[in-house]
Amino acid sequence: MTFRDLIVHVNVSKHCRQRLEVAAQLARTFDAHLTGLYTSAVGDVAFFMIDDVGAKAAAPTMRAWWMEMRDKVRAEFDVFWRDAGIAVDWIEVGGDVGAMVPLHARYADLTIVGQLDPEELLPRPEYEIPERVALESGQPVLVVPYAGSFASVGRRILIAWNGSPQAARAVRDALPLLKRAEKVMVLTLNPAGLGKGEETRPGDRLLAHLRRHGIEAESHELTADHISAEDFILSRAVDEGADLIVMGAYGHSRAREVVLGGATRGMFKHMTMPVLMSH
Repeated sequence: MTFRDLIVHVNVSKHCRQRLEVAAQLARTFDAHLTGLYTSAVGDVAFFMIDDVGAKAAAPTMRAWWMEMRDKVRAEFDVFWRDAGIAVDWIEVGGDVGAMVPLHARYADLTIVGQLDPEELLPRPEYEIPERVALESGQPVLVVPYAGSFASVGRRILIAWNGSPQAARAVRDALPLLKRAEKVMVLTLNPAGLGKGEETRPGDRLLAHLRRHGIEAESHELTADHISAEDFILSRAVDEGADLIVMGAYGHSRAREVVLGGATRGMFKHMTMPVLMSH
């Protein structure tokens, strides 16, 4: 099992470069084919322009601006990959891009998207993309933080394990990276009750499974009572020098996580390193 077909989401975000650099790393590592999937919001008028001049008046100006930005982004994209020495494809999608990106992600082994910067103004559909790819594509997604640069991704991996189907799928999807990692750590948070009916602890079972794939890992089972799960995971990942977190996405329904909060939603907001998620 390996990554042979990658997609990287490309848009007008000022943070898109981080995604491209991570995608370049992975494409070189796995000798993978890479597709740049550009999302265009030509038909979406920014809310701040509607307030000033009205939707009908703003639309032609916005369309011209988007076409100009598309050409600029495409030119920068071509230069980046020519310098990186990697052959890529370019696909453009518009309309309901929140639905279109997950659709294209179903035809790839891994899709690379960016964490949303709350200070950056983007067209409304762009804000849906990271979570919808994680929830709707049926394939793993690698989310790259908008802040920071990432010289390595996957050398030291922290698996956030809770025994859920989503976490199990994330581990399976991450096997190509896990097999190449210098160090793999399994963090089982609040393990009491996770291993009901099992003769061994959940972390131990996962270690045995990984060992059968030729992956040596270490296990940490910890309890966190007064800190959110995502903050604890991120803190531990930093302490361990991890450069990638692997975790399941949305063990509960997304609606329930919106109301009650959850590790997935919290991770989307606070991540400090790339996170590979599967649902």
